[in-house]
Amino acid sequence: MRKILCFLLLLSTFKAHSQALSTPFEKSNGNQTSVYSEIIDWWKKLDLQYPQVKMRTIGATDAGFPLTVVMVGKDSNYSFQRPKNSKTTVILINNGIHPGEPDGIDASMMLARDIVTGKLALPENVVLAIVPVYNIGGCLDRSKNYRVDQNGPEEFGFRGNSQNLDLNRDFIKMDSKEAKAFVAMYRMIDPDVMIDNHVSNGADYQHVMTLIASQHNKLGGAMGEFMNKQFEPGIYTLMKKKGYDLVPYVNSFGESPEQGWPEFLEGPRYSSGYASLWQTFAFVPESHMLKPYAQRVKATYAMMECFIQFTSENAETIIGLRQRARLENITRAEFPINWTLNRNASSTIQFRGYTAGYKPSTISGLPRLYYDRTKPFTKEVKFYNEYTADKNIKKPKAYIIPQGWWEVIDRLKLNKVQYYQLFRDTVMTVEVYHIDGYNAGARPYEKHHLNGDVKLTASQLSMKFRKGDVVIPMNQEANRFVMEVLEPQAPDSYFAWNFFDAILGQKEGYSDYVFEETAAEFLKGSPAVKKMLDDKRASDTAFARNGGAQLEFVYRNSPYYEPANMRYPVYRLLQ
Repeated sequence: MRKILCFLLLLSTFKAHSQALSTPFEKSNGNQTSVYSEIIDWWKKLDLQYPQVKMRTIGATDAGFPLTVVMVGKDSNYSFQRPKNSKTTVILINNGIHPGEPDGIDASMMLARDIVTGKLALPENVVLAIVPVYNIGGCLDRSKNYRVDQNGPEEFGFRGNSQNLDLNRDFIKMDSKEAKAFVAMYRMIDPDVMIDNHVSNGADYQHVMTLIASQHNKLGGAMGEFMNKQFEPGIYTLMKKKGYDLVPYVNSFGESPEQGWPEFLEGPRYSSGYASLWQTFAFVPESHMLKPYAQRVKATYAMMECFIQFTSENAETIIGLRQRARLENITRAEFPINWTLNRNASSTIQFRGYTAGYKPSTISGLPRLYYDRTKPFTKEVKFYNEYTADKNIKKPKAYIIPQGWWEVIDRLKLNKVQYYQLFRDTVMTVEVYHIDGYNAGARPYEKHHLNGDVKLTASQLSMKFRKGDVVIPMNQEANRFVMEVLEPQAPDSYFAWNFFDAILGQKEGYSDYVFEETAAEFLKGSPAVKKMLDDKRASDTAFARNGGAQLEFVYRNSPYYEPANMRYPVYRLLQ
């Protein structure tokens, strides 16, 4: 009798705990998502009740709240600091980077609760690191009117953060406090796999869930091969068993995706692109915006289950591939920094869509696109998933950054890039880039005007560096990250993001009537420059008729012209 009473008491306690940990999503029959205070209070309860849950804050956010991360393991025998030679895999789950896409927020709460209450088994060789809400400011700014095309929940957050930044464009430039806190957390936890939960925009189709994976060519080497041949297909197979026909993120914004589409190439500004620089297998699940909210959350939950299962079953391989890739990065001679889609290479996928058509718009009376859900189809379509590196840069022995460029140096420090500072003034021969041309973005983009199509000239100079200037040796695991941010031709380099724009404006000048005399004296003792001037006059009629242009030509080829103008202030030590 006593055993029966004990069992009933335990069962009653279990039910009470489960009910206390029901989420607003569940209580609302799948129509609502949690507000920020409910989310944090809920996770605090879970942390207090279960020792296998560890909750902590890391850094600040622009919203004034700290960034929270929760670790969930089989037991309490794990640490936030990733130990060397760990046999346990870490899966980082990021939620609410766009709080109007809250599927992962609610799915992660239920997932963690089901693990700790025994409803769902978490393998011993997997630890979850869950960011309950990344964009806290956007989560606090709730409305039923945001994401007007999305099918639920009843009310949700805003895409921008407290600075109105899109945080999924901020992982390199790090304009937000969120990004700084995330990078500190990321480099500490060092995840093997990252999942960044989203909701898609774009075309209408039958699939509930689509997926962005680290582009396998860009990930590179054995990791890229494993991603392309085993990891991504493995997730597709597991999702199929759960009743979901998964397809790659529908990266097509034309009238219909049935013509096929290319894989989304995530740059380092994005979460998955950033993670790839640190040899992490990264994924962005994108549930479909037009599916009911409850269905989307259920699919997101199932997706995370599949990642847990595959990661556990392949833990040794995943850890080994990452370790090997990092060792290869240390000795690798050159790195790719830009990619082009190979239109001649494609695979075939089964796409379940709806027939697209046109009908008169009730607004304009003109033809408008619509999808006819009474006409579903299943077709084999082309998927373009091969990218070619179109620019490779040889790795220097080291980079040298003068200490005045502290904004860049601070970002390297936050990413735990190894460096040292010169302990005395030193003269070194270095390779110097001169910016010959670039195209500045015509419109502002996330607080910047991106510089692209950068043209360079390289030369070697003997230069004096000061005590305290920063030297970054290129024999470290961070090599790929360093190349992507410091090589100015890389699409997400710190030059592209305007951190070095001060060099693009000339600071010194001259008064024509004074410099005329100085220039004449200079040319008397500089026959080489005199010949260059004469040759240009002979070949360029407009130049020959423009006295100001000729004086400027002499100035720019004289020692009076400031050396810092258009000279990229990150120097490459070759020997």
